Amino acid sequence: MIVAATIAEARDAIAKARAEGARVAFVPTMGALHSGHISLVERARTRADFCVMSIFVNPLQFAPTEDLSKYPRPTEQDERMSIDAGVDLLFRPDVSEMYPPGRTITVTAGDLGNDWEGKSRPGHFDGVLTVVAKLFNIVQPDITVFGRKDLQQAALVQALIHDLDMPIELVLSPIVREADGLALSSRNRYLSPEDRQRATILSKSLAVAQLAFAAGERSVSALETVANRAFSSERDVRKDYLAVVDPRTFTRPESAEADNAIIVAARVGTTRLIDNMLLGANDQD
Repeated sequence: MIVAATIAEARDAIAKARAEGARVAFVPTMGALHSGHISLVERARTRADFCVMSIFVNPLQFAPTEDLSKYPRPTEQDERMSIDAGVDLLFRPDVSEMYPPGRTITVTAGDLGNDWEGKSRPGHFDGVLTVVAKLFNIVQPDITVFGRKDLQQAALVQALIHDLDMPIELVLSPIVREADGLALSSRNRYLSPEDRQRATILSKSLAVAQLAFAAGERSVSALETVANRAFSSERDVRKDYLAVVDPRTFTRPESAEADNAIIVAARVGTTRLIDNMLLGANDQD
């Protein structure tokens, strides 16, 4: 595996791969890798010849009150996992490489990023899209693989690709869950044993709505009500939002349809988690 710390090094390695006819796949991450990230690499490797992963904790997407300084950075473990997963190029820049002095241009999310995560974390998606646009320009991949857990982020990245005419195919990979249903997240390591157990209420409440939809319920408010009722059984978890949305526009539909999503965000102890399920769909597809 090649490890590149600079943009020039990354571009040189990618250019050599392309000169040999390689199709390039790209998996952007913030590190603290887990099996969910590895599943993205596995999917990327089935679609391309040369797999690039980036690890960069992007300061632009963190508010002053959020956990930038505490965000886990297990450098050696991440590198071992990248090698084992079959990553060909690990791009690991520092902040000064990605954001040198004099930077003035950012990408704004627009209406698609105003609600839900965008409302709870003002400026978050502007930071995400700015770094993703930079990474796409550096790597110039044929395909990029994102996880479905960050569903609103995925919708915004798809809009970025479409609206800025980037010749990149976006592939979404299923959520990877623990045996008890908890969606894998780098932030799960912050949870105490008690909070780890409480956190399962996110997926459990979504699953209740999924079952109601499978039984024929199409009222958005009714689906949200049954999910909220299930969620309320765990009093020590503070809900941010829980809603049925169209996963392309992130607006609430008049009536629930197959492949609409039910999304949730909540704070478990001091840790904020998100999750979602697609109605009428297998969570692992």
